[in-house]
Amino acid sequence: MTNSSFRPRRSCLYMPASNTRALEKAKTLPADTILFDLEDAVAPDVKDKARDQAVEAVNSGGYPKRELVVRVNATDTPWFTRDMESICASKADAVLVPKIRSAADITEISTIIDRGNNGGHIQLWAMIEMPLAILNIAEIAKAATSTRLTTFIMGFNDLAKEMHAEQDRALFIPAIAQTIMAGRAYGLNILDSVYNDFNDPVGFEQECRQAKAFGFDGKTLIHPAQIDIANREFAPDEDKIAEAEAIIAAFKEPENAGKGAITVNGKMTELLHLHQAEQTIAMAQAIKSASG
Repeated sequence: MTNSSFRPRRSCLYMPASNTRALEKAKTLPADTILFDLEDAVAPDVKDKARDQAVEAVNSGGYPKRELVVRVNATDTPWFTRDMESICASKADAVLVPKIRSAADITEISTIIDRGNNGGHIQLWAMIEMPLAILNIAEIAKAATSTRLTTFIMGFNDLAKEMHAEQDRALFIPAIAQTIMAGRAYGLNILDSVYNDFNDPVGFEQECRQAKAFGFDGKTLIHPAQIDIANREFAPDEDKIAEAEAIIAAFKEPENAGKGAITVNGKMTELLHLHQAEQTIAMAQAIKSASG
């Protein structure tokens, strides 16, 4: 059950669900997606409170045009079952599950969502942050064909910890390539990991540009200060939109009917470029709609 929509996910902001001020502030922020966090950002003694507040937030209707996702605690924690019961009965758009290791995890969790959200819309998003997830990434992505899985989020903080490695992005490039290829093969959305230093806008901007070049749809964020940069870097710019419009218009010309390759602005342009142009325009329209 892959998700082929062009809903923008340029900026996906983690907000600790235990922090009522943060939840209120999120209503005014221009992030495409709000990730209400019950896991890393929440201390054990307030897990129950955070769960209740996350459910109240997603049910409130106070986040117009924002995609609302809840990251639950891992399957091997004492909070997982209650988390899933509560979120599956809510109006959340998706549940994000950490520490995924195998396709069997996806199938099991999707079945739990089916039981708790019978006939409902809730998607399954998966954190790719464990060594076994990277080794099993093709089979995990393939599970999207028969489950609620729609989205991968890479988590390099946990992956570095599990590898006993330093936080060096170059180390993760093979994992990035494998994950993006597997995800695209089965129609998944793929979001980049967080950038830990929110006081370094230059470094963050550079990483966003690299992530877009790699093929990510957007980036997960830890601070509101990162939203505008992510929104700008993962959106098609005016030149890209103008180029896409020219390609679409050229293929609609009567003399180009049925052709597989034509010349547009002096460049050889094939049907694959037409498909890319249509995707660009669809995304630009989706961003405009979400911002309007």
